[in-house]
Amino acid sequence: MTRRRTPRNSVIRLTTGNAARTLNHPFTRREPVLALDFGATSVLVTTSGPVTADDLEFARQLAREAHRFARSVERSFYGLPDGRGVAA
Repeated sequence: MTRRRTPRNSVIRLTTGNAARTLNHPFTRREPVLALDFGATSVLVTTSGPVTADDLEFARQLAREAHRFARSVERSFYGLPDGRGVAA
């Protein structure tokens, strides 16, 4: 990923739990939407119009970072001291 050019104004922390889920909506006649649901809060990721090369690159970055996040969570899960960690 490239270095951030502007400082962050704020950070929103959305934590997972029983109500957290992700859904991909691959619409055929409009831009796709990725929904990240956290109980009563939803984050929708989509493009601002027809899909561009920049949109494709962002989607690929998102997929790479989501994969890295999943691997980090798996490592933490399997490393539980009581040995209960089992991937689903």
